[in-house]
Amino acid sequence: MNPSTRDRFDTLLAWFFVVVWGSGYLATKAGLHYAAPFTFLTLRYGFGLLCMLPVVALTRPRWPATAREWGHVAVAGLLMHAVNLSGSHYAQYLGMSAGITALVLATQPLFTAVFAHRFMGQRLVARQWLGVALGLLGVALVVWHKVDVHAASTGSLVAVGVSLAAITCGTLYQRVCCPQVDLRSASVIQFALSLAVLAPLAVGVEGFVVRWRWALLAAVAYLVIMASILAVNALHGLMRRGHATRVTSLFFLTPIVAVALEWAFFGVVPNALTLLGIGVTCTGVALVSARA
Repeated sequence: MNPSTRDRFDTLLAWFFVVVWGSGYLATKAGLHYAAPFTFLTLRYGFGLLCMLPVVALTRPRWPATAREWGHVAVAGLLMHAVNLSGSHYAQYLGMSAGITALVLATQPLFTAVFAHRFMGQRLVARQWLGVALGLLGVALVVWHKVDVHAASTGSLVAVGVSLAAITCGTLYQRVCCPQVDLRSASVIQFALSLAVLAPLAVGVEGFVVRWRWALLAAVAYLVIMASILAVNALHGLMRRGHATRVTSLFFLTPIVAVALEWAFFGVVPNALTLLGIGVTCTGVALVSARA
């Protein structure tokens, strides 16, 4: 593939990721009407395994060659799948809107940039440090009034904070420790491990109560096929060909998609403070991620 064709292909992958990832928050919101988070994720990863097993049987991807490599894939999977999605799902389950959840998680590039600066030798210029400050200010504008004495609001912020830490650490961990892992075999390992961790929680904590509806099945199918398999593989494919901070800047567009779709399908109208916070956050992430 020549450079110009690759650039066009990467642009298409980037927009695919943004649209799928942003709309995934709405699919999650719909699915959580019929199953609690651990139960919903158990269904998701069970279906994910059913989808991936025929793929690996037919394509025969490379599997981790050593116990160390298996361990790295497992740790990355627990962070990016089990911990990250449990946190983001519980944030919505406890009352945080899809748009605000997407906005908080869209700050991942800010933390990626700081981490890469400190531990990976990727220097940040003054413009990027300004972007980090603006991004965090934007999130504060949106969520500060959400903090109150009610457990649901406080719990949702804690849950989304755990999710943010997990996806940031997991993405960088997989990039550094599993740079050559085959994403097909890694998906099977990570789906199976996440299922093994979450299924007992679904039974023990939530009683595995499911209200079976077509909307639930559609949400699970969309999140597995479009998000967990296609979008995640698109992101990692882009990560392998680019700068960690710049590639994860794609996340800053997802809250715009999530807010617009939540408004259209669920009637959740963003207030002026939310819109201002989104604008400030997106400006900050754009400054962090722009080419020098």
